Formats: sequence, C-alpha cells, structure tokens
Amino acid sequence: MRRVFKTKAFVAVALVTLAAWAASYGYGAARNYFGSARRAVPAPASFREVEGRGLLVKTWVNGAGAYTFAIDTGAGATILSERVAREARVAIKRDSTVSISGLSGASNGSGREATLRELAIGYQDNLLPAHASVIVTGGLPPDIDGVLDPTESFAPLGYVIDLPKGEISAFDPRTNPVRTSDATPGGAVVPWVFQAGSKRPFVTLEGGRRALIDTGSGFGLAVNDEGARALGLVPRAGRERNGVRDLGGGQVAARRIAPATIMIGELELRRVPTDLISSERGAPILLGRDALAPF
Repeated sequence: MRRVFKTKAFVAVALVTLAAWAASYGYGAARNYFGSARRAVPAPASFREVEGRGLLVKTWVNGAGAYTFAIDTGAGATILSERVAREARVAIKRDSTVSISGLSGASNGSGREATLRELAIGYQDNLLPAHASVIVTGGLPPDIDGVLDPTESFAPLGYVIDLPKGEISAFDPRTNPVRTSDATPGGAVVPWVFQAGSKRPFVTLEGGRRALIDTGSGFGLAVNDEGARALGLVPRAGRERNGVRDLGGGQVAARRIAPATIMIGELELRRVPTDLISSERGAPILLGRDALAPF
C-alpha cells in the first residue's frame, strides 16, 4: 500500500500559551483511556527553542534514548529518523510506503508507517498515552531525531505549550475542559477547526480563510500569492529571508513583507510579521512562531 503524507517546511509558539484538545477524539476516547491501567496524566516536560530547528524536547522511543525531537503541531504525524527506528526496534508495517510532500509541492521524500510500544518525553518514565502510527523517514536534518506531533501523541488528553516557561504539559479534558470563558483580559479562546482526514489545528481568519497553527514553523503569517490576495495583502518589496528545504526535498523561498493585521474570532492581532512564501497552490496559510511571539 502506498499513500501520500503531506507535511510542510521543516524550519525550526510563541510568547503565548497554546492549549488544545482534539475534539475529534471525543470524550469516549478519553473515557477508554482513563478506564485502562495507564490512566496517569504525563508530567510536564521542558523544551528549549533553537533557531532554525524549533522547540526541542528530550524523547525516548520504546525505552531507547534520549533523542532530540521537535514539537510540531503542524506535522500531521509523529516522525522518526531511520536511525531511531533501528535503535528502538520500531515495528515497521509491511507494504506501507508513504510519499512525503511539502509546501514547495515537491514529493521526493518517502517514509514508512510504523507503530511504537512506548513514547516518553522529558524523562524516560514519563510516558505519553498514544500508540498511534508514526512515519519513519530518512529526510530529517542530521541533528534532529524526530518530530513530535502533540495532537497525535497526547490523544485523548489535551495539552498546553507554554513558551515563556519552555514547557509542554497535558490535562484531562473531562475534568479540565477548555471553555470560551477561560479567556484572559485582552485575549480570546479560539476554536480549532479540523480539516477532513486530518487532526492538524486550523483557526478561521476573518473572511473565512483558515490558517494552520504551526509550532514547527519559524515563519510569521506565511502566505503564498494566492493567500495574500485572499487576505487583501499587497506584497510590496520586502527583505529576502533564508529559504528552507521541506521534507519533500523542495526549496521554499520567503520574503518578509509589511506586517498585517488579522482577526481570529474576536482576537485582533496587529502588525503581525508576515512572510510571502513560494509554496504550492492550495497550501495552507501558516501562523508560525514569528507571528505568535509578539503577542
């Protein structure tokens, strides 16, 4: 079996706290998890932010490690390097080749589906609940051992990414659900929107366009020509930024243009750092670290 796995540029959320629970899992999944023997909520784990690589956390796979994984809400799957898969004796599924394409539209990358017995972060015994499928690939940078998608790996728990503290933590959505009344002064609780067949977290911008909350991206508000027109942006001359290579093997060029003002529900973000990128037609608008950090 061969299928296509879409990801985006691997660049290395901001000075805000991101809290999420994948509603598509439902309370039934949470009930099943807490009714099992492994009912403890994982302890918080510290991460560090590294320019060009993102939010890095110590990770153990099937008890082997520690490895360095990048926390990436926009990945769509947890990804392992081939070396980690070998050392951790990860079970690779037969006939499960996956084509990996990125923002550039290139699809030269490939991987294989696999399953894990255990996944832990922060320290070796701090196990995450999910045993979901992962992707094994040879396309990661040499200093990154894997990519942790918390929506997949923490399910059916919710999680919080607290950048000022440099910490990722879990919570029980049955006893501590996220409510619209939880908004802090000057802020807002914004619902995530899940695209068909994906658990990646999108938010709805003014005018109905959707943007992907992407902790793995070092861009700001990242749009291609199509997205810029939809948001009413006029891309004047800007500063060229270092391009990035995505997991599909393509190159994504970027140019920092004039900052934008965007609305996400009742939340108005002004002077958002904005990048015009060379992505394929139909690629999502991204809200990366540079877009979130000033707020």
